Amino acid sequence: MSKISIVVPVYYNEDTLMDLYEDMRSKILEQLGDYEIVLVDDGSGDKSWVVMNLIRERDSRVRLVKLSRNFGEHAALLAGLSVCTGDCAVTKQADLQEDSGLILEMYDSWKRGNKVVLAVRRSRDESRVKIFFANLYYALVRKFVNKNMPAGGCDCYLIDRRVIEVLERLDEKNSSLTLQVLWAGFQTDLVYFDRKDREKGKSRWTLAKKCKLVMDSMMSFSYVPIRFMSMVGVLFNIGAAILFVSVLVEYFTKGTPIAGWSSLMCVVLCSSGLILLMLGILGEYLWRTLDAARTRPPFIIDEETVPRGFPANGSSGSAPAEDAAAKDAAEKIYRQD
Repeated sequence: MSKISIVVPVYYNEDTLMDLYEDMRSKILEQLGDYEIVLVDDGSGDKSWVVMNLIRERDSRVRLVKLSRNFGEHAALLAGLSVCTGDCAVTKQADLQEDSGLILEMYDSWKRGNKVVLAVRRSRDESRVKIFFANLYYALVRKFVNKNMPAGGCDCYLIDRRVIEVLERLDEKNSSLTLQVLWAGFQTDLVYFDRKDREKGKSRWTLAKKCKLVMDSMMSFSYVPIRFMSMVGVLFNIGAAILFVSVLVEYFTKGTPIAGWSSLMCVVLCSSGLILLMLGILGEYLWRTLDAARTRPPFIIDEETVPRGFPANGSSGSAPAEDAAAKDAAEKIYRQD
């Protein structure tokens, strides 16, 4: 019998975690057979860890992982994949915007022999501004990074154990896990769903994180930034040569004096801005090179609570008395509000 792992990154999701589990329990868990749920706390500052422990008390097949600080969703997913024990694993967001029944479709597709199953957004029940910029990002990725990126984009996917092993060997930081999955190849299938709007909690997907994702996607999987620098340099030199020739022609044929300060300052400021832009792009590459050369781990696990009856990776599980005490403390804290 095959086993599926459901990996959920958690970051300030105390409002949605219990609803997420109840939604999965009512719709899919009984039909999955052998499964495990891996909840990864990515340095949340709210009561997410308390709620995660409550869920574990309700379901003996829940595995909890707590990172030492916030490392980002990429690292949280990688941490969950590194400890999961299923023959395949599916990633699931904790914001309740994806229907849990989608996991059954992806699992069935995996059983048919597909090692990668992407959940592609057919529509998005969100603002037009969000939809526009999301579609723009995916269009750029398809054009310059990976043509296999679905038009609607995907954050949720199911991958085979062999794909998980590839991702663990890559061990990349400042990257996109979704693009790593696409880069790895393997037989891929698509399932489609309608993304709902967020009803509970506050999104922590800030503008800064979105900009970093764009930079990571371009610099980790494409040579476009380097080619951009070369092309801008060539075009700027061609423009400068044309301007130089036209000024000389005007001077020798019509006697037009070579005017000075204003045009010169425009050229200097423009060229200085371009130089600083190129240095900034090179700096991004150098920083990523330094970050990779330091060989720091992409995540640090502070605490791991495994399903009861299963040993942890390199450590033993909690004792029954400790489990009971943790349950009482968690219930007390959770019910205070």
